[in-house]
Amino acid sequence: MRFSESWLREWVNPSVDTQTLADQLSMAGLEVDAITPAAAVFSGVAVGLVIEVASHPNAEKLHVCTVDLGEGEPLTIVCGAANVAAGMRVPVATIGAVMPGDFKIKRARLRGVESFGMICSASELGLAETSSGILPLPEDAPLGADFRAWLGLDDACIEVDLTPDRGDCLSIAGLAWEVAAINGCALTPLDVDPVAAASEERFPVSLEAPEHCPRYACRIIRGIDPAAVTPLWMRERLRRGGIRAISPVVDVTNYVLLELGQPMHGFDLGCIKREIRVRLAAAGERLHLLNGETIVLRPDTLVIADAAGPLALAGIMGGAASAVESETRDILLESAFFAPAGISGKARSYGLHTDSSHRFERGVDPGLQVRALERATGLLLAIVGGEAGPVVDVTAAGHLPQRAPLTLRSARCAQILGFTLPDETIAGILERLGMTLVPVAGGWQVTAPSGRFDLVHEVDLIADVGRIYGYDRIPVSHATSAAGTRARPEGAFDLDRVRLLLVDRGFQEVITYSFVNPELQARIEPEVKGLALANPISAELSVMRPSLWPGLLHTARYNQARQQERVRIFETGLRFRPGPDGLRQEAAIGGLTLGAVDPEQWGAPARLADFYSLKADVEALLALSGDPAGFHFVAAEHPALHPGQSARIDYAGQPVGLLGMLHPALAADLDLTGDAFLFELDQAALSTGVLPRFTPVSRYPAIRRDLAIVVDEAVAYLELAAAIREAAGELLRDLVLFDVYVGSKIAAGQKSLALGLILQVSSQTLTDQVVDDVVGRVLTRLVSDFGARLRD
Repeated sequence: MRFSESWLREWVNPSVDTQTLADQLSMAGLEVDAITPAAAVFSGVAVGLVIEVASHPNAEKLHVCTVDLGEGEPLTIVCGAANVAAGMRVPVATIGAVMPGDFKIKRARLRGVESFGMICSASELGLAETSSGILPLPEDAPLGADFRAWLGLDDACIEVDLTPDRGDCLSIAGLAWEVAAINGCALTPLDVDPVAAASEERFPVSLEAPEHCPRYACRIIRGIDPAAVTPLWMRERLRRGGIRAISPVVDVTNYVLLELGQPMHGFDLGCIKREIRVRLAAAGERLHLLNGETIVLRPDTLVIADAAGPLALAGIMGGAASAVESETRDILLESAFFAPAGISGKARSYGLHTDSSHRFERGVDPGLQVRALERATGLLLAIVGGEAGPVVDVTAAGHLPQRAPLTLRSARCAQILGFTLPDETIAGILERLGMTLVPVAGGWQVTAPSGRFDLVHEVDLIADVGRIYGYDRIPVSHATSAAGTRARPEGAFDLDRVRLLLVDRGFQEVITYSFVNPELQARIEPEVKGLALANPISAELSVMRPSLWPGLLHTARYNQARQQERVRIFETGLRFRPGPDGLRQEAAIGGLTLGAVDPEQWGAPARLADFYSLKADVEALLALSGDPAGFHFVAAEHPALHPGQSARIDYAGQPVGLLGMLHPALAADLDLTGDAFLFELDQAALSTGVLPRFTPVSRYPAIRRDLAIVVDEAVAYLELAAAIREAAGELLRDLVLFDVYVGSKIAAGQKSLALGLILQVSSQTLTDQVVDDVVGRVLTRLVSDFGARLRD
């Protein structure tokens, strides 16, 4: 919401400067994003009257103008604007004037004719990006007056970033209530007088979807002047509010939007067939919008229609067929209340976002429609003339929002705020915010204004009391009770330690959106359907992530597109997966590596990341649990991973993670160059840590026996190791795999594994006989279970 400070001060004028006013709004929860000047810096520009316009003797497109500034001799000024004419009042930069951009006006000779100033356009004064001619001023502009002071350009434009629940502050009126309540000063609300009807002509209206539109007001205005121009003061206020002036009818509706917060729309009366029907669209209906787009309507979309078909997207945008054009003389002015639930998300679903939809989605005061209609009618008649008919106000009272009184207890207020405010202070704050109070035992029954959709619980009222009183004025208090401390369990999972370990191994932490592209998610896990968002910020981010991988892949693609060939990233966060009891929120750790394992250096040859380099990173992470031996890597397949380079990570017989290379087809679709490797782990799998135990070092020497065995390539080392440990028993202290060979010296389809068996006990020195017995049992087990043989 962007607004002019001077406009706000016409409603409420506290004795504070601009920065203090902005700070007050921010502290009250209406965060100020920016304060900008209403106009660029310039000086020496006065209001002048063009007395005479003559053709330049040496240039066809130039004019020699005689301009009166109210005192002294008229000035001769050469002007190239096509719209300059005698009798116009215009802004004139005199000799010595400083224009925007620090450009100084000097006496000049243009094609042989001396010029003593410059007649200015809006763009030359910094009041518009472009302009087609000089800026005409109204006839009542005081001759010779300083143009900057007359137009009030020493003003500030304040932009506030409102939370979605404060739709009531999307107007000058709403902000004025807040400022008056904060400063405890007088509020001068707008006095809107009803416009007397000049005829009894009414337009029939039927509410066919009252749950979505419980109130619709309109009136006919005939005989407007299509040549009328929006006055400069209104165009200026619209400009300072961030809205471009278009035509009187559109400008007046936008003006009321900024002033009162009520979106409105004007229809060309001659384009409406017989009646107004507020209804849901029929499937397949089409509507050509004001922005030039043609959309296919869905049955859940509310439209304003006539007997022939849709005229406008309700609360969002009007249709081109019924738009007010330059020849329009009769209009139908609309002012309605649309339920936020029926409008929310509809504009975005059609790729639209308008000032009207922004307000209706957050909630417009359901009691404002007729007042806004009267205000707009009065402004229009003053600008374009015409005759207004009576107001048609069709209401489905049963569907209008009802504000039930809320009970506010002074004791509860003290408990929440942490200190006691006098009852008269609490009551005064709420009354200044427009609430109605009825005293009851221990507090009040409070009825909030109809436009305050955010006040639904007692704590909401207490929050209003706190923010208007001033959070900075709440006294600091310290706890008087003893603070108890509890030692962290030694085996508890430490997420910070995991982060530090991954950083030490060259990873960088990233934070991605919790919602992802549904198409990418379907490619990664086709069998898992992510939870679709009811109101997504975009079609590409419309489902909650069942995995961390979509965000990591998007980040990798983003970095690689910017010449970052080495990517090592990880993320910790929630994933949202469907389960038998509904949606499960699971904490997970995910990572991705792409490119070289190490940064470029001279001390070691470059080595690209592969399955085993990432497996080493994951094993280091699993070691933090205190039970690394409890985790097992099992060959498995996954739709997003290469079928020959993927593994499932199990713990206590349950799957807890995945590891592998990104499927080449998916990598090609994502335009990733090189092989990307990913992992993902449940954080819960690391949370049941095992405490280390002290074991005395044996005084007796260890004995090592090496075996080289040949087995089928399909035999997993994990199965071999389990069999060896079971056959060797307690004498086996450690098992080392120190060589794997596949080649011409052994049969095809087989592999050679070199194993080191380290045997030791704490009670005696092992004899050769005992060691030979152990090795014999191991070989027998390997032969019987796996068909192994000793390598020659």
